[in-house]
Amino acid sequence: MEIDSEKIHERKQSEYNYLDERFEIHKEMYRGQQYSQIYFARLHLMRTLLYSLAPTWKPHLPVCKVLGLEEGKDCIIVGTLFKHMKLKPCVLDEYSKERSVTPLVKPHNFMHPDDNLILEDESGRVKLGGSALSPAIYVTGVVVALHGKETSAGEFFVEDVLEAGLPPQIERPIDLQEDKYVVLLSGLCIGSKSANPLQFQLLVDHITGHLGDEEEQGLAAQIVHVVIAGNSVEFPRKLINGQNLASKDQSTLYEPIKELDIMLNQIAAGVSVDIMPGLNDPANFALPQQPLNRCLFPGSAPYNTFRSCTNPHSFDVDNIRFLGTSGQNIDDLDKYSEAESKLDFVERTLRWRHLAPTAPNTLGCYPFTDRDPFLIETCPHVYFVGNQDKYDNRLVKGSEGQLVRLICIPKFCETGIAVAVNIKNLECHTLSFSTQVRI
Repeated sequence: MEIDSEKIHERKQSEYNYLDERFEIHKEMYRGQQYSQIYFARLHLMRTLLYSLAPTWKPHLPVCKVLGLEEGKDCIIVGTLFKHMKLKPCVLDEYSKERSVTPLVKPHNFMHPDDNLILEDESGRVKLGGSALSPAIYVTGVVVALHGKETSAGEFFVEDVLEAGLPPQIERPIDLQEDKYVVLLSGLCIGSKSANPLQFQLLVDHITGHLGDEEEQGLAAQIVHVVIAGNSVEFPRKLINGQNLASKDQSTLYEPIKELDIMLNQIAAGVSVDIMPGLNDPANFALPQQPLNRCLFPGSAPYNTFRSCTNPHSFDVDNIRFLGTSGQNIDDLDKYSEAESKLDFVERTLRWRHLAPTAPNTLGCYPFTDRDPFLIETCPHVYFVGNQDKYDNRLVKGSEGQLVRLICIPKFCETGIAVAVNIKNLECHTLSFSTQVRI
């Protein structure tokens, strides 16, 4: 008797290039350096760029420093924005309110109608007026060029704004003829009450080709890379209080990582996988977050397909450039500015050419002395942000023909959704895994 053999799908291969060197901190040490140096490095590089764009933008206007402004004279000034916010939290205020009967209110957003913007360069600072520059859109740390004039009140009345815009982009390969997918997911939150182990196992089985019929297995064979964008584990808060842990508590603390390693082991056996740290993961708090220690993953680390990466994370798959974060930069923008959707924040960081403009003002970052690693020097083809409330995507076109797919990756533990990006045409769709029984 003959038995029909099932069709075997061979997983497609791709070329991978790791680009996180600029986010890695090796021999640098904190020696009391201040954050003024990272602001100076940011202003120096961005000002050079904006100076080169100014003659095309407003060729008839001179470029001045803040100290060289003359009343009533139209000119262009370039500097770093500072946003004065009435409701912005202060450490001293919180210290005093903790000792009063009035509870400390922590609103979702710290915007106030009286907020105003100030422009600063190395020569001085000037308060900005006019309706061309909205305090609701901009945050502290953004470098812009402004056209306007000084008023009798000593303000600079802004008539027009020039942002850096999308950076140059490497050309997309034209020989990509077949569908290949990169799967993006975030917020696994293994160890939390909202995490569903079965949901994650369904995703793993889909990626490894152990789920579904022959057609679905054929689609799984087109997955060439997986990225986990932060918040993979969550620990009981009562155990993380700085006290020495009992042996039972130590094992409880390690359980989420052990479960994550088992899942990663299954994925790495069939496809390359990158894992980024997030806010809740056992990594440094300040950006750029350094890779999770490989000793946490004894089962996955031996595979050459497993990579522990930084946050932010940048890489190429078949010369398609990916750039992404675990979401802290966008969540911080949501506190200190306003937008209709999270994708608007994502697009703004791209047009400002800076991943985390609020760092180090309200977002923790390492005090670099000679560079600002968060500057976006090359435009990615795919720009993703993890741990968002819902899935969303947008295709952005630049003035020089750049095409960028912006993606908000939802928290997997709450939505059961991962995102698959086709590197052939930058189109994306969701992979949804629900364990609810329908009657």
